[in-house]
Amino acid sequence: MAKNEGGIVETVKTVVYALLIAGAFRTLFFQPFWIPSESMKDTLLVGDFVFVNKMAYGYSKYSCPFALCPISGRILASDPVRGDVVVFRHPVNGSDFVKRLIGLPGDKIQMKAGVLYINGAMVPQVADGTFQEVMEPQGPMKSRPRCSNGAVGDGAICEKERFRETLPNGVVHDVMNIEDDSFADNTDVFTVPEGQYFFMGDNRDNSQDSRFSQAAGGVGFVPAEYLIGRADRIIFSSAGTSMLYFWTWRADRFFKAVE
Repeated sequence: MAKNEGGIVETVKTVVYALLIAGAFRTLFFQPFWIPSESMKDTLLVGDFVFVNKMAYGYSKYSCPFALCPISGRILASDPVRGDVVVFRHPVNGSDFVKRLIGLPGDKIQMKAGVLYINGAMVPQVADGTFQEVMEPQGPMKSRPRCSNGAVGDGAICEKERFRETLPNGVVHDVMNIEDDSFADNTDVFTVPEGQYFFMGDNRDNSQDSRFSQAAGGVGFVPAEYLIGRADRIIFSSAGTSMLYFWTWRADRFFKAVE
């Protein structure tokens, strides 16, 4: 074999090994996840890139890209904790979603006038000012935010009421409010089946979550098998339509813990 040919073979082998190591790392430990929508504001913003801890709940076939892991159920399984921000595979359309875990198996979940009730008890909220952002296209999808202060034009300030919510296990997190009389603000009682979970977005009036049935394009109840991991930390954040626009980077969010 010629020297040049040997060099090419070694280069190819190095690239293949690197890809295999990267794939194993992504499958077993951490997976990057890009936030495309505003359903988790202000915990997660459009353009945040988060590290998803795939060791948190064990592994299922959905832990591998394209659901290729030859696993039945979950192995090395651990139960998620109420209040975790979880990335999971949608049980119907196959997309990856990120929402907050609200309901555990056996729980009864209901919304009344925009306030969360768990097992018949109101989950306390404390007013925490107003979340403000500029009305403009956000992220590569160029979506525009919804506002509680009406239909504002581009360049104006879009506002949402912010509250600090305390879940029964003591987890405290922000929630956004836009309106109090939508379908998702006043629901029937949802009883979470065994082995499944109930998720909601922190931006309560702009989230297709477990309050909406899968037949209607929502998330519905999510079986444990579909959990991918826990969103632990924001590693990078960009407010622009391209991550290459360095002037839109949010340096204050780099390496920020997800709460």
